[in-house]
Amino acid sequence: MVVWRQEVRDVEFKDVFTDLRKKAELSQNEVAEKVFVTRQAVSRWERGETVPATETLLALSRLFGVSVNTLLGSPRTLVCQSCGMPLSDDFLAQEADGSFNETYCKWCWVDGAFAQECTMEEMVEHCVPLMPLGQAEPEACRTYMRGLLPTLERWKQK
Repeated sequence: MVVWRQEVRDVEFKDVFTDLRKKAELSQNEVAEKVFVTRQAVSRWERGETVPATETLLALSRLFGVSVNTLLGSPRTLVCQSCGMPLSDDFLAQEADGSFNETYCKWCWVDGAFAQECTMEEMVEHCVPLMPLGQAEPEACRTYMRGLLPTLERWKQK
């Protein structure tokens, strides 16, 4: 049974970066200035010779408004560690400083804290109507969610 849908992509950093830079209408020099690297470093990224260091990836994430996961071509499937929903940049939570939180969705985490305090069972009931099969097969979705939630970080701590 498929309950959440997940888009699968296999893209390299160089392609994602080049596309984002061009969409933002920034030159290699402008990107270099904004993230404090040389233009040659930016050129090497676009040729696929190197990948930026972690700190630079975070700066690029903020510059382009996408997650580090997206910059890296979505190498891992991100799942909200509160509700289990697959995460894309559109659904990622943000911290109070505006940085992306790649652990939770924007509905579960707001400004550095859980949007709502609830029990695991309350989360199940909240999620079921939002799931594609939730309207047609609510009991199947409840069973799925009751098995999924205990495996997620938020609920492991309880």
